[in-house]
Amino acid sequence: MELGLIGLGRMGGNIVRRLLRDGHQCVVYDVSAEAREAVAKDGATAVNSVEALVQTLKGPRAVWVMLPAGEITEKTVAQLGGLLSEGDTVIDGGNTFYRDDVRRTKQLKTRGIDYIDVGTSGGVWGLERGYCMMIGGDKAQVDRLDPIFATLAPGNGDIPRTAGREGRDTRVEQGYMHTGPAGSGHFVKMVHNGIEYGLMQAYAEGFDILRNRNKTTLAEDDRFDLDVADISEVWRRGSVVSSWLLDLCASALARAPELDGFSGFVDDSGEGRWTINAAIEEAVPAEVLSSALYARFRSRQEHTFAERMLSAMRLGFGGHVEGRGAPPKQGEAS
Repeated sequence: MELGLIGLGRMGGNIVRRLLRDGHQCVVYDVSAEAREAVAKDGATAVNSVEALVQTLKGPRAVWVMLPAGEITEKTVAQLGGLLSEGDTVIDGGNTFYRDDVRRTKQLKTRGIDYIDVGTSGGVWGLERGYCMMIGGDKAQVDRLDPIFATLAPGNGDIPRTAGREGRDTRVEQGYMHTGPAGSGHFVKMVHNGIEYGLMQAYAEGFDILRNRNKTTLAEDDRFDLDVADISEVWRRGSVVSSWLLDLCASALARAPELDGFSGFVDDSGEGRWTINAAIEEAVPAEVLSSALYARFRSRQEHTFAERMLSAMRLGFGGHVEGRGAPPKQGEAS
């Protein structure tokens, strides 16, 4: 298929490369000429403006926006709304606040333009691993663009099939799903990221407890000088707590057991806050996720080994550099 893509950052550029590798055609734009040139070398058609991108694509057009959530995405979607035609589709693959998706869908629908929101997980590793996608929007349009999503998805891999799934949508087993109407994809991804906060916090606190077991304040018989790098490695192999996040922990600890390249200043990208807000609206208790979010707030005042572990994981899966410090606004993710 042919796809336009705006935003060639850490994930956008690799989304284009994965599509090109599978035979799709991509017309791309980014404000950075260097970013445009890099993907053009891999076979994409790079253009110098959003207008040129729309003019180059053949109808019905599909344009994927992969920009930071907030003002820049809002302006880009609005610009596309004025340039695209009836039957075209705008896809937002960033970390947009789901209520913004609902509003944009209604606005674009007045011009006959469809809107799809894609909660995209895979970080900087997506080119090789693929992207887990949670897709909201009109079913007919999601189905029309299925070849794009199928290429970007991780595929079955070596994960055993879950018993009892007979008769269900097999695309889910490939790593992508249609979650429902517009907004639902980003809502599911929002909660996914809230859970991610809790998982990361559990690993971070656990490794902090292990590392501090040789404190002189403890009775001598209670002290253990534990190798956290080796513990993380052994847990990766057959343990019930094994996961990709643990893989990232093991990699970071193998390189630097004290994680002294990190200060422990941990940003939050916005989705954790939105998840807690949703829990409050639904009167659903979310003690672990709330605590994980507040731990990130505290990390900006004092830093522990646990916070350095969180920083290491964020760098590992998403390329996030610690310490930007500006809290995200609602509808805006870092």
